[in-house]
Amino acid sequence: MASSSTERSAGGASIGAERSLGGANIGTGPDVAVVGLRREREVLTVALATGRHVVIEGPPGTGKSTLLRAIARDAGQSVVFVEGNAELTPARLVGQYDPAQVLAEGYLAASFVDGPLLTAMREGGLLYLEELNRVPEETLNVLITVLTEGEIAVPRLGTVHAGKDFRLIAAMNPFDAIGTARVSQAIADRMCRVVLGYQDEPAERAITSAVTALDGPVVTLAVALARATRGHRDVRMGSSVRGAIDLALVLTGLADLRGEPTPERETARDAAYAALSGRIRIADGVDRTPESVIDELLDELWTDDTDEAPPDGPGKAEGPPDSPAGFRPRSRPGRDRSGRTQGRAQLAAQHAAFDEVSPETGTLDAAAFDALLARDPEAAAALLADLAVATDEDLRAAARRLAGRVFLRLGRVGRSRARGTRRLAPARGGEGDLDLDRTLDGWQPGPTRRPTDLVTRSWTARRRAVALLVDVSGSMQGRAVALAAVAAAGVVLAEQGALVPAVLAFGAGVRVLQEQGVRRPPEELLSELVALRGHGTTDLAGGLRAASRQLAGAVADERLVVLLSDCLPTAGGEPAGALGGIDRLHVLVPLGGAEPEAAAAALAARGGGSAQTVHRLAEVGPALTRVLA
Repeated sequence: MASSSTERSAGGASIGAERSLGGANIGTGPDVAVVGLRREREVLTVALATGRHVVIEGPPGTGKSTLLRAIARDAGQSVVFVEGNAELTPARLVGQYDPAQVLAEGYLAASFVDGPLLTAMREGGLLYLEELNRVPEETLNVLITVLTEGEIAVPRLGTVHAGKDFRLIAAMNPFDAIGTARVSQAIADRMCRVVLGYQDEPAERAITSAVTALDGPVVTLAVALARATRGHRDVRMGSSVRGAIDLALVLTGLADLRGEPTPERETARDAAYAALSGRIRIADGVDRTPESVIDELLDELWTDDTDEAPPDGPGKAEGPPDSPAGFRPRSRPGRDRSGRTQGRAQLAAQHAAFDEVSPETGTLDAAAFDALLARDPEAAAALLADLAVATDEDLRAAARRLAGRVFLRLGRVGRSRARGTRRLAPARGGEGDLDLDRTLDGWQPGPTRRPTDLVTRSWTARRRAVALLVDVSGSMQGRAVALAAVAAAGVVLAEQGALVPAVLAFGAGVRVLQEQGVRRPPEELLSELVALRGHGTTDLAGGLRAASRQLAGAVADERLVVLLSDCLPTAGGEPAGALGGIDRLHVLVPLGGAEPEAAAAALAARGGGSAQTVHRLAEVGPALTRVLA
C-alpha cells in the first residue's frame, strides 16, 4: 500500500523518521527496506493477516524492528512502541487515571489516560513490545485476556474491546541472560513464534554499504571481522551487523584523521577495539579478553604487502578486490589442530573418502556417507567428526546435523544395557530373606508383634549420579573425537530412566554440555560435542572440579565420573588433588599410548576406579558396560 505507518512511543509522542543501524534496515523513515528475511517476512505477514499475535526472537541486529516497520507500512497500520523493562508496571502498560482530575472531578472516563496497550486496542493498531523477556510477570499477565478474548476489564473504567486489526508483536533476544526472565507458558501458548538469524555475508555487506555510504575493502573487512566473532570458539555471543557498520565508519574516519591513504594495521586494530569489543561476550569459563579475540581474528583476516599472500585452495572463499599496499583483507584460512577449522584440502589429505562424501563445496552426500559407514565405521566416524569443524560453513552445518543421529546409533551398537549398581541391604518389614541377627538385636518383649519388627535383606538398587568428562584439547581430533561422541551416546543411553548424567567438555576451560539432572535431546548434545575443539592448555584438574560441582547437588549413594582423556595436563593443579566429591573415577584412554596409559592408570587408581584403552568404536560399548554395570 502507499500509506505509511505511524509509530509512537509508550508515551504517545511521535518518534518521527530515524536512520536505523539495525541488521536489516536501509534508509530512513518510511522508506526503510528489508534485505533478505523473505521467508520470515511472509510468515509474519500471514500471521498478522489471520489474526495471530507474534513473538519475534533473534539476537541483536537481525532486523526485528525493521521487519515489523516494513510490514506495518505495507498494511497501513499504526505502531505503538513499548520498551520492555523492569519498570513497565501494569498501570504504565494499560493506563491510569490522572490524579489531579480525579481529585477535581472524580473517576470520570475523561480522567483516564490511556497507556500504550489501550491506545493500540482502540485504534486497531500494532502494539510492538520490545524485550518481552525483561517485562515483569505481573505485567505480562495483563495481556492474557487481551490475547485470548480481545478485551480487557479496567477497574472503574469498564471493558475496553480491541479493534479488529489489533495485534501484539513482541520481540526478544533469547541469548541474553542478564536481567531477563522466562516467559510463562500462558503467554507463549497464545502467540506464534518467528525466529530470525543473521543474514548471509553478501546481505550484511549490502546493509553496511547502504548505511555507511562506503564500499570496497573497508566494508569487506568490517563485515568479515564482525561475522568471525560469532563463530569464534571462545565467544558466547559475537557482534551484530551494527558492529560492522561502526567499524567501517570508525576505520575510515581514523584513517582520514591520521592522514593514511589506506588504513594501516594499527588503525584497523584501534577501530576494531572501539567498534567490536563491547559487543563481544566471552564464553563462561574462558579467561581472555574481547581485545585478544579481535587481535586473533584480525591476524587471520589482514595481511599487507610484506606478508606472503595466502594460496588459493579448495573451499577457500573468494577474496575482496585488490587494494592498495597496506590494506588487504583476506578470507579466513583453514584452522589448525589447536582447535581451528579445517579447509577442504586438509580434510582431503587426512581422509581418503572425503571427496566421495563431499564432492563439491558446501555439499555432504548423505547416501555416500551411509555407504562409507556401512563398510568402514571407523573411517566414517572419524571423517564426520572432522567435517563438524570444516571451514566450509554449509558443509560444517550439514555434518553437525548428521552427527547427532550417527553417533547416537553407534552408541547403541555392540553394547549391553547397564544394569545399575545393586547390593543386599537390610530393611524393616520388607520382602526378602529374614536377617535373624538384626531382628533379634532389636527384639522387644511384649504381647504383640508388628511387621516392622522383622528385618529382611533384599537386593536394592543404589542411586548413582554420573558425569562424563571429555577432553577436547588439541590432541583430540578425528578418531579421538568420534570415540568421545560414541562414549557420550553410550553414557546417555545407559542412564536412561535413572538420574540424568552430566556431560562436560574441557580444554583450557570447561563447558557444561548437559547439566546434572537436566536432560537435553541426545542428538543436539552430540552435535555440539563433536563441534568442540580445544586450544592452548589442558586443565584436567579444572575439569574434574567442574564435574564434582555438577555431582554435588545430586541425591545419590554414589557419585561416578567417567573421564575420556589422555590424562596429560599442561595447566592447572595436580589432577589427583581435584578428586574431592567424586566417589569413583573411571578413565577411558582414546587411542592409547604408553605415557597416556600410565598416567590414566595412576589417576584412576587414586579415584578408586579403573583405566581402559579404547582404540576402536566397537570397544567403547563393552568398556562402558564394565564401568557402569
